[in-house]
Amino acid sequence: MSITLSMVVKNEGERYLRRALLHHKPFIDAAVIIDDASTDDTITVCKEVLSDIPLKIVENKESRFVNEITLRKQQWNETIKTNPSWILNLDSDELLESSFLTQLEIITNQQMYDAVYFRLYDMWNNTHYRDDQYWYAHKTYRPFLVRFKPSDNYVWKETAQHCGRFPLTIAQYHHFYSTVKIQHFGWSTEKDRKEKYERYMKLDSKGIFGCLEQYQSILDSNPNLIKWSGNSDYN
Repeated sequence: MSITLSMVVKNEGERYLRRALLHHKPFIDAAVIIDDASTDDTITVCKEVLSDIPLKIVENKESRFVNEITLRKQQWNETIKTNPSWILNLDSDELLESSFLTQLEIITNQQMYDAVYFRLYDMWNNTHYRDDQYWYAHKTYRPFLVRFKPSDNYVWKETAQHCGRFPLTIAQYHHFYSTVKIQHFGWSTEKDRKEKYERYMKLDSKGIFGCLEQYQSILDSNPNLIKWSGNSDYN
């Protein structure tokens, strides 16, 4: 059984993309990448790093992120067109701990579970993650790896933002919780945080799809941070 990496990218050439692809390459057998109207060398980076595995890149001429549900549906549909066994859905600023390699064969060869749930840690710098009333993703397990079941009817959460990276149908799958952690570096620099704050204020200024208080907390000057204690995969 094989694993296909599914990813949405936009202008990630100078950020975490190369590092993430190199890091996850040992886990995967193929990749499907939706480029959401990049204007930098994102596509070139993808082709260079993944040159020796089956790679499908779909280029959007205009960004679809303003209506995320259309982008996530596109990602899902283009991925399942390749008839994957397992789909690993990660963003380009996320790193799955390398210890996943010890679980990979067991996961893909078993028949009891159809989804694997992980904890994601919002890194506020290279060594610490944030933990407070608005930043606690790491306390909940969420699906990042699922078995594709062609006979299923997949239904989505139809919202313009925060629609989820997988169809709602995945929640019905038998699943187990992995001890492997995911580091999310999308908040780890002041520049990243400012850009994301401005983006959320533009796309969801009234907090209709998310939490307005959380958006406002992005720029907190003295957030509660905890030192990362997992594998140090970021160098």
